[in-house]
Amino acid sequence: MGKETGFLELDRRERDYLDPKERLKNYREFVIQPDDATLTGQASRCMNCGIPYCHNGCPVNNMIPDWNHLVYEADWKRALANLHSTNNFPEFTGRICPAPCEAACTLNIIDQPVTIKSIECAIVDRGWKEGWITPQIPEKKTGKSVAVVGSGPAGLACAQQLARAGHSVTVFEKADRVGGLLRYGIPDFKMEKHLINRRCVQMEAEGVTFKTSKEVGVDISFASLKENFDAVVLAGGAEDARSLQIPGAEMSGVRLAMEFLTQQNKRVAGDDELRAAPRGSLTATGKHVVVLGGGDTGSDCVGTSNRQGALSVTQLEIMPKPPEKEDKALTWPDWPMKLRTSSSHQEGATRDWAVLAKRVIGDGVNVTGLECVRVEWSGGQMREIAGSSFVIKADLILLAMGFVGPRKAGLLEQAGVALDARGNVAADTSGYATSVPGVFACGDMRRGQSLVVWAIREGRQAARAVDEALMGVSELPR
Repeated sequence: MGKETGFLELDRRERDYLDPKERLKNYREFVIQPDDATLTGQASRCMNCGIPYCHNGCPVNNMIPDWNHLVYEADWKRALANLHSTNNFPEFTGRICPAPCEAACTLNIIDQPVTIKSIECAIVDRGWKEGWITPQIPEKKTGKSVAVVGSGPAGLACAQQLARAGHSVTVFEKADRVGGLLRYGIPDFKMEKHLINRRCVQMEAEGVTFKTSKEVGVDISFASLKENFDAVVLAGGAEDARSLQIPGAEMSGVRLAMEFLTQQNKRVAGDDELRAAPRGSLTATGKHVVVLGGGDTGSDCVGTSNRQGALSVTQLEIMPKPPEKEDKALTWPDWPMKLRTSSSHQEGATRDWAVLAKRVIGDGVNVTGLECVRVEWSGGQMREIAGSSFVIKADLILLAMGFVGPRKAGLLEQAGVALDARGNVAADTSGYATSVPGVFACGDMRRGQSLVVWAIREGRQAARAVDEALMGVSELPR
């Protein structure tokens, strides 16, 4: 694969970014894609491993060495066909996936992994530009109908695969636009939403019907879906956010990250303030912002706060600061615990680790600060450090502490499906069937909070399981 000596001749070269001073002026994507010569050179570095460990790292089973080699040979159209054979939406993963494939790359042993994510994104972007990506309309219809609840990456992948198998598919989305957290949880500066719209047009041509502003369990009963469709797929995500259980957390300046991000994404989409923030505007403009949670959602809050004109942004994490560099002998090819600095962090933020929030300070309505204490970890147990209490100035505290599972009210209560010990919908990864006949589950609603790439994998696999259950056999790939 690639050029046998490519990895010896060329160093890794990642995509460039616009200068922070420029990109903070708007919410557009700011990645600068390399030219074709650079991309083919980077693809040539794929080193014909005896065992391509990138396969271990990729949840959707991308055939990474194969399309790297095709790019090296400048056969972009075949590279696109190869990429699409395992991944319905590489323009999503090529922008927002953390790239566990690169962590597993053999060249990552020397911190020089192949730029797999950049090449993936370039392949699919070129495919759209050249007009190679067109609807795949099935030759015949099966006469079977499937309802997919939720239009995030799992629901979209499942719906597209089922439509291509010839089933009549209807996707129900409670929000006013399709995309789930792809649409409203991820800022446009990481992934612009015309990418989702473009796929929806393709899927509608393939036979998928989208019904937005229709919350199953509220606007539509689950019983009606069971009655009118041959199968139902639950792909509603894990939206039950972890709350902050400390004194003062009830004040108006303590808000969920998803509320904050959703409002701004709606503004960027062109919504007026009444539609974007029907319960009142939430912005970081002119405020001292504290973000609780050190993950990607917290990073997105940092980038959005800076673009809104926050006076300061501080991001706190309860876990210890990870090492700057992982111990390859212990971690490779698995995903390593190491310090990761995002593009949003580079735009300006104070970060602190091993910090526990103890009390929100304010007048009962307005927040003025956050009292914290430092902690130390030993044997998986946390202990507060005596005398380490301190206060951070804060007008707005954003909770980005993850999700505990799917919401139970409405949909899941009416569906009556069994839950696992973590509160997710119980279903295995073979048949994706729930405890209720004819009802399936996939994505974060089944596995808990996870990555977009895992959601796409589960959506594809669930589609095959549904197809097989309806038809007795399936030609859809797993």
